[in-house]
Amino acid sequence: MASIPLLVDFDPGIDDAIALSYLAAHPEVEIAGLIATGGNVEVGLVHRNALVLAELLGIDAPIARGAERPLVQEPMYADDTHGPSGIGHAKLPEPILAGDPRSGAQLWVDLARARPGELVALVLGPHTNLALALEIEPELPRLLKRLHIMGGAINHRGNTGPTSEWNIAVDPEAAQRVLVAFTGAPQRPVLGSLEATEAVRFTQDTLDRFVALVETTGHPVAQILVDALRFYFEFHEADGFGWMAHVHDPLVTAHAVTGDFAATRPLAVDVELAGTLTRGQTVGDELGRWGREPNVEVLTDVRAAEFIGHLLETLQNGLVRTGRRG
Repeated sequence: MASIPLLVDFDPGIDDAIALSYLAAHPEVEIAGLIATGGNVEVGLVHRNALVLAELLGIDAPIARGAERPLVQEPMYADDTHGPSGIGHAKLPEPILAGDPRSGAQLWVDLARARPGELVALVLGPHTNLALALEIEPELPRLLKRLHIMGGAINHRGNTGPTSEWNIAVDPEAAQRVLVAFTGAPQRPVLGSLEATEAVRFTQDTLDRFVALVETTGHPVAQILVDALRFYFEFHEADGFGWMAHVHDPLVTAHAVTGDFAATRPLAVDVELAGTLTRGQTVGDELGRWGREPNVEVLTDVRAAEFIGHLLETLQNGLVRTGRRG
């Protein structure tokens, strides 16, 4: 099968861990590089989580530690959502793999230059590293095959501020710079914002199916995902959503790989930087008042049940195939 080379910038993070496991399990994916960015927890913990998960999943790719802090504002973290270590109740072993010595921004640039027009890029956390990479190599939007982003909320309530989504709110300046830089890219970035990703609701039945992966695969990562998801369910219940979980990153990841499970629509989108109540909001110009061409393709019409089935089937087949048993 032809492989799809992916560069992933993420902040694992519970849903990031599921997304990475999906990529490692998918037979048509080549993970070309991983970049850890501070977000769900601080960058040192994120990098550690990435190293351990990559080792357990058998991923052979450079893993860089990204920027220590956002471009302008002070860091903020979501340990209440993802747990003090970022992976919920899961206990990870000490990392064996060594990280790549390059900065996250430099790894973006080096991999894109080495494979012009080939790399599909995924940003599943804040945009800090990509914004810094654009300072080194402004041609990144033309060197990458396509950019896929989990972030934002278009005509949808936020999950951080009233109107802001976490990945954008952590570093709004970085996200705004990325959207501006990629305007006019050969292919518009795909934006998986909350109105799409929150269509994916894991219920107790979904959690039971993850528990079954532990039994049927014997893979250590299956147990890590179960322990992580239990924390995620507890957070959502405490936050008033009931015993369930919104799991954002895997949908955007699967769409980047397959082009399936959602449609897209073009839209001009920008990031609010100055609003006292709305800083970090992604604003979509639905009526064309700005007179700008669309700069993203927004995910819409999500087929959540089909996606969840695909995710679990891919994990089942891939974790069995890797044969890494605890």
